[in-house]
Amino acid sequence: MVSKMNGETLDLTKQNIERLKELFPEVLTDGEKIDFDLLKTVLGEVVEDNNERYQFTWHGKKQAILGAQKPSKGTLRAEPEKSKNFDATGNIYIEGDNLEVLKLLQKSYNGRIDLIYIDPPYNTGKDFVYRDNFKKSIENYFEQTMQVDSKGNRFSTNTESNGRYHTDWLNMIYPRLKLARNLLSDKGAIFISIDDHEAANLIKICDEIFGENCFVCSAIWRSSDNSNNDAKQFSNDHNYTLVYSKKPLWQPKKQFDLSKQQHFKNPDNDPNGPYFDGNPLNSPNYRENLIYDVISPTGHVIKPPKNGWRWSKETLQQKIETGEIRFTEDGKRFRRRTYLKDMTGLPPSSLWTDLERTGHNRQAKYELLDFTSVA
Repeated sequence: MVSKMNGETLDLTKQNIERLKELFPEVLTDGEKIDFDLLKTVLGEVVEDNNERYQFTWHGKKQAILGAQKPSKGTLRAEPEKSKNFDATGNIYIEGDNLEVLKLLQKSYNGRIDLIYIDPPYNTGKDFVYRDNFKKSIENYFEQTMQVDSKGNRFSTNTESNGRYHTDWLNMIYPRLKLARNLLSDKGAIFISIDDHEAANLIKICDEIFGENCFVCSAIWRSSDNSNNDAKQFSNDHNYTLVYSKKPLWQPKKQFDLSKQQHFKNPDNDPNGPYFDGNPLNSPNYRENLIYDVISPTGHVIKPPKNGWRWSKETLQQKIETGEIRFTEDGKRFRRRTYLKDMTGLPPSSLWTDLERTGHNRQAKYELLDFTSVA
């Protein structure tokens, strides 16, 4: 039987925009508007345009975009003599310039990686990033951004000197994130560590490359185990971990709080394993169908709490039959039994403060020293 048509035509424009959003999320600006000049740049054509519009830009951005598309001239060389279990291992450790390596991985691992974690330089002013001096000098920055003439005379008194702290970092990170996105599978996500120096810029870049609708979380990690009592303003005790997914509506695995596992016991050798009997039985909100008496096997009448029971009468009876609800020996109360094996966990929190589980900066230094030390 032929199904009825709904009489609506296919919105080709919307469909094409969705395709562009999937292939090149960075060319979408202000919601559904396409930056055609940026699209041309992404496709390899340099465009000059003075029209004003909302955009996140900096000196060298177009070159950074084009740089991600330039083929690598390098090659990956296997070194079995330096490897462990070369023929059997499922791991790959690569030494090399990370931009070149990312380019070399594009063909073999495009769309195959489920999780990427990167810990880029934080641009604190002390980082070494492919230059002896990561920060541009003010004079050099003014010259590159054409704020001074050939003799060093400034064109305006309101010079934009602050940009020198960000330009190199932005040009460094952009092509690497662009290439990293290509490696992610449709169920993949990327986790990026960062601090306050470039967190705002990193969010803007990731919104452009991955798409705002693929932003998952900006987790706050308590990275210090000891506050700075000599700080002039605030003791900076945290960093961030930005999470972006390849596709919208990505969901992480739910986690069960291991600290709660100690509450699950099995004193009567229940074949279903450890359990917990202290779960709430009352409803958080009043509903009339939840107000009813429960008759125990000993004939006792158990009155409902103020808002009623947590389930309807029919559902409660089913839970009694399955053994999830069990009456005490005197029949005056009943309990809800929850098994450890059935715990599905909760969504992970965006606040990471448990140093025992997430560690801290000093601990990382100690572990690195221990890892690299020679006995």
